Amino acid sequence: MRSLQLYLTQEHPCSYLSGLNASSIFIDPEEPITAELYSQLIEQGFRRSADSIYRPHCGPCTACISVRIPVHQFKPSSSQKKILRRNQDLSVTITKSQFTNEHYALYKHYIEHRHADGDMYPPSIEQFKSFLTSDFEFVRFYEFRLDKKLLAVAVTDVLPSGLSAMYTFFSPDEQRRSLGRFCILFQIQEALRLDLPHLYLGYWVKDCSKMNYKTQYQPLEGFTEQNWQALIA
Repeated sequence: MRSLQLYLTQEHPCSYLSGLNASSIFIDPEEPITAELYSQLIEQGFRRSADSIYRPHCGPCTACISVRIPVHQFKPSSSQKKILRRNQDLSVTITKSQFTNEHYALYKHYIEHRHADGDMYPPSIEQFKSFLTSDFEFVRFYEFRLDKKLLAVAVTDVLPSGLSAMYTFFSPDEQRRSLGRFCILFQIQEALRLDLPHLYLGYWVKDCSKMNYKTQYQPLEGFTEQNWQALIA
């Protein structure tokens, strides 16, 4: 890690807190990224978007906190247990990162109904490929189906230090299933099955309402001042 080249982006409007600017440091895109190297980087608060490995670097602002769940300490709440029971009829298939028309159709439906007010709208095939597909050998697509119908896909990185929930898209027509929350609960179980210590959930921003759901999974640890410590949210 000491020999990695780091680059700083120009300032741009912050996606999480209005009225503020943001910038990031990112790893040289020519650097070969292995599961072992990315595992070390994620332990230092870095995150992946497509094939870019980055970390917020916004001057005095430290609102973006990388968070993870220590899965062996996690105890599901009564409502989370209900979500797990409600989705027991789903089958799971694990594939490598790839583009399929089936995946894209579900992604398009999800973005159009859940994020039409965001910067990912309107969706496109090029956007899907550049954001979600990757040549990294540690990327997995977890497919959740009811019979043969695809209901959700969790894009997940399998690393020595844990699983990293990179992105999830799902059918907005199945609200009763709470598929987004279910996929996180499944990934916690999958980390336990693989005997991995953590599930990484990306960044949490206390004053961003869209991030509040991450605090529903306790205990939650945050990377602050170069150390991981328990968060009280």
